[in-house]
Amino acid sequence: MKTRGIEISYGRPIFNFFAALKVFLLTALIVLFLNVTFTLYTNVSTHYYAYPHPPFLKITSSSTTFSISSSSTFFSSSSSSSSSSSSSSSSSSSYDPKSNPSPPPPSPILNPSSSSSYTNSSTINPPPPLLTSSSKPVPSPPKLQKTSSSTYFNTNYNQSAAKRKRYVKGCDLSKGEWVADPNAPYYTNSTCWTIQEHQNCMKYGRPNLDFLKWRWKPDGCELPLLEPAEFLDFMRGKNLAFIGDSLARNQMQSLMCLLSRVEYPEEIWPAEENVTQMFYKNYNFTIWAFWSPFLIRAQETKTIKNYDMWSLYLDEPDPFWQPYLAQFDHIVLNTGNWYNRPAHFFAKQKLIGCHYCLVKNVPFMSLYKAHRRAFRTALDAIVENKKGFKGVTIVRTVSPSHFERGEWNKGGDCKRTKPFGRRQAKLKGMDLELYKDQLKEFWKAKWEGNEKGLEFRLLDTTQAMVLRPDGHPSRYGHWPHEKRVLYNDCVHWCLPGPVDMWNDLLFQVLSI
Repeated sequence: MKTRGIEISYGRPIFNFFAALKVFLLTALIVLFLNVTFTLYTNVSTHYYAYPHPPFLKITSSSTTFSISSSSTFFSSSSSSSSSSSSSSSSSSSYDPKSNPSPPPPSPILNPSSSSSYTNSSTINPPPPLLTSSSKPVPSPPKLQKTSSSTYFNTNYNQSAAKRKRYVKGCDLSKGEWVADPNAPYYTNSTCWTIQEHQNCMKYGRPNLDFLKWRWKPDGCELPLLEPAEFLDFMRGKNLAFIGDSLARNQMQSLMCLLSRVEYPEEIWPAEENVTQMFYKNYNFTIWAFWSPFLIRAQETKTIKNYDMWSLYLDEPDPFWQPYLAQFDHIVLNTGNWYNRPAHFFAKQKLIGCHYCLVKNVPFMSLYKAHRRAFRTALDAIVENKKGFKGVTIVRTVSPSHFERGEWNKGGDCKRTKPFGRRQAKLKGMDLELYKDQLKEFWKAKWEGNEKGLEFRLLDTTQAMVLRPDGHPSRYGHWPHEKRVLYNDCVHWCLPGPVDMWNDLLFQVLSI
């Protein structure tokens, strides 16, 4: 029998240079990707958080090695001060004036010439009664009416801009809950003449006014109330434009009511159709409103059966507001609520789809796809504008409706009398899809605008307003005996009402 020798196995070497090189290169790519990602995040989030996280994976320019920078000391100088304030202002499910006091109300009416200083008064007079269905109509006040003292506001509000900003450092103002505010409201329909009839809920007999006694409390901080004299001084010599649907007008009218404690505006005539200009003479400040519900070129037509039909040109921004861009210092854009209407969609002058049109040989296009493409077109028009616009663009997210027990045209109504708790309602359906698409397009526009020196900021009111089913006019936007076909309004907001929070938040976003 032949003896077998000893067999020596020559396997793969323990160290393989090429395998190590692959691991090294792969690691380098991952670190590079993370660094770019976190740098981008830091860049776009700086204007919303006072303490943005720096990239924790940082590539140094003087060396080819990769270093991990520690952020453990990043909050060392501020954590002690912010922790004390945040602990005292942490949100709770029940309102306790001792543990969660409401912010002091805005200052009294001031003389615009001394808007930089605020006076205090120990006398607090009660507000005038709200006008109801039994009250006399509101007379138009004299133009540019000004008084030197308040007649119905608490007057112990004296905080500087620096102190106001301290409340919102490192805080996401879009997340929180509604808490009781016994001092609200800060104007009434008897003191503000710019309220549109359909949102003048008290005039038309709304019986429950508890919905006025709430304020938005972000998690971990306070949202300061809009200080009218400070806002007007900040906007001195500027132009602010609201561009969008009727909810843009809703916000504009709320802002004018809040500012009426200092000055009434003059309406500029003659005005173009669907354009409103309100001028504050003592501040050389103009508020514009453009009714552009789709933000793109749109034409309303009638079908053969006399149905309303919109023709929407998804790749063409609305020429209505484009020529004015160079005049604006700040733009507030919104859209979304009109995209559930029957429409034909065009691109490059060709019909590419429709929604609720029932036309043969025309493909269906979802309202979500059309909305996102149109929203992108509007934002791109600002990024690539050739009109000389160098201002700040603010994107306000979609405002949710609250129809219950039926759709808007099938008996749906909104009869609730108090806000939802944070876990009682969630954004869903059409509102959720529009909201997500708007956020995606906003961040894209912000990144592209940043490369061209244009600033885009986010006014995220959606998460707060989904908790306010009690703030809509419902049937209290007209007289009960009026012989008109009117539906319950669960889309717009009563004035005064929750929509006033939009302008508290707007001032914070503007003054960052």
